[in-house]
Amino acid sequence: MTGSEFLQQLKSGKRLYGTAITSSSPLWPPAVKRAGVDFVFIDTEHIPADRVTLAQMCLAYGALGLPPLVRIPSPDPYEACQVLDAGAAGVLAPYIEHPEQVSRLVGATKLRPLKGRRLDEALQSRDCLGPELNNYLSSRNAENFLMINVESVPALERLEQILAVPGLDGIIIGPHDLSVSLGLPEQYGHPRFEEALEAIIAKVSEKGLGIGIHFPKDHDLQIKWSQRGLNIVLHSSDLFLFQQSLERDISTIRRAVGDGRP
Repeated sequence: MTGSEFLQQLKSGKRLYGTAITSSSPLWPPAVKRAGVDFVFIDTEHIPADRVTLAQMCLAYGALGLPPLVRIPSPDPYEACQVLDAGAAGVLAPYIEHPEQVSRLVGATKLRPLKGRRLDEALQSRDCLGPELNNYLSSRNAENFLMINVESVPALERLEQILAVPGLDGIIIGPHDLSVSLGLPEQYGHPRFEEALEAIIAKVSEKGLGIGIHFPKDHDLQIKWSQRGLNIVLHSSDLFLFQQSLERDISTIRRAVGDGRP
């Protein structure tokens, strides 16, 4: 699917499935496609990848109908423009805590190539652009979508203002950072952590935006929270799934032949 088709399905209430990709191997995209996901997540915040490598990955996955959602290292509108230039369909901005951050990212993803004072004016009111320019910008950016990470107590406290920014398409909860910000590191079953997730899901769903969470390991947690209202299922990563599967198989073989674990 394309970026605009991704958005249409998300807004229609369909659940969309993806995984994090770390490998830049050219053999990887067809294998990921066969796995049955709807999109891929490429994380440039925590995974080393230069701009050329990122562009190759984005173009390969996009050509197979798997729109790439790329997390930028910081909520910087210039970095958002760079990954869109590289072929990303969607931008995910980390650790958002202020609505002003979202507004600047909307400008980078939905109003490009406007810059400077003209962009500042458009973010206040698109009426200043006139119908011809508005139509041009809408058409040019129709395939782009914008998501943000909500992963801290300050973000929770300002969530209603953050969600009110026009042009935002979805929220991805960062469970690890959120648990740390709550003072409950990796305690994903703690009542206060679960209350925070319930509050986020309720507020985001009320706005009609996409809502997901990225648990890197536990598919049971992914199922639990998908049943409670998530419509973006962002599960694990190629690196972890490879390690998990290989470790399980090697252990099984060792036990069967009597070698045990070294």
